[in-house]
Amino acid sequence: MRRALITGISGQDGSYLAELLLAEGYDVAGIVRQPVDQDLPHLGHVRDRLTLLHGDLLEPGTLRDALGAVRPHELYHLAAPTFVPTSWEDPGLILAAIAGATAELLGAARRLDPEMRVFVATSSEIFGDSGESPQHERSPMRPRSPYGVAKLAAHGLVGALRAHFGTHVVSGILFNHESPRRPAHFLPRKVTRGAAAIALGLQEELVLGDLRAVRDWSHAADVMRGAWLALQAPQAGDYVLASGRGRTVGELVDAAFAAAGVDPEGRVRVDPAFVRAPEATPPVGDPSHARSALGWEPAITFEAMIAEMVSADLAELRAQA
Repeated sequence: MRRALITGISGQDGSYLAELLLAEGYDVAGIVRQPVDQDLPHLGHVRDRLTLLHGDLLEPGTLRDALGAVRPHELYHLAAPTFVPTSWEDPGLILAAIAGATAELLGAARRLDPEMRVFVATSSEIFGDSGESPQHERSPMRPRSPYGVAKLAAHGLVGALRAHFGTHVVSGILFNHESPRRPAHFLPRKVTRGAAAIALGLQEELVLGDLRAVRDWSHAADVMRGAWLALQAPQAGDYVLASGRGRTVGELVDAAFAAAGVDPEGRVRVDPAFVRAPEATPPVGDPSHARSALGWEPAITFEAMIAEMVSADLAELRAQA
């Protein structure tokens, strides 16, 4: 039985990956920052099939201890601060939690087992003002936030160690990916929850920023399947995991309100305070390399993903009411 260790297993991505690996017959362990006996909503239905260990990205010893205890065949490093705007508040902390923790894990994995296969989740934020769209693995990388800088450092470290030691380490360049498990402060969940609340008469309007802003949205379960496929490939490489199609926030709103059965006319208000300057380079990914090398294709459509999120928000709001 193959063993896998997932950092950030209790989050959106980690929980979907844990489900996939269990279905594939793996022995799955995960690192969580909170006490291991604490309630973990995304893992409740599979928790009795998992081994959970405590670890903190800012405490390297805990990461090394977890690796040594599990001795996995595959390591999926997903844990990281994920809300980009907060990275401006403490850039040093962000660099330590992302680049520093990645360096510790990669070094410890190689010393423990040079044959261990490692997936590191990086981000479309590494491209920033790339100057070209869609972005692929060789596009210029000019991040515009401390979060993007930290993710680029992790991405560069993966490539450098792979080239120097020949180890099977992969950087997954993840574009926006969503699900009902996404925290409510992220834009897509704010939109689906707002549409659900309006449909139930609990809210009058949804206040947003620029409806013309573009993002490339996929389902988290699809993206995690790409992560797994990347570690099954005979050769290691880096992969953009994205839908390949840019959609506006306005399209997101239309899909959410349609799923909720509500006309958005007169229900959505743009607050100029939330409108940021237009991005010079639309963040849209080119997944052609993952498609050709891994046979990866998103299986869940944008509309189905948004409908799933709205359905979950409707159920949760009804229960609260």
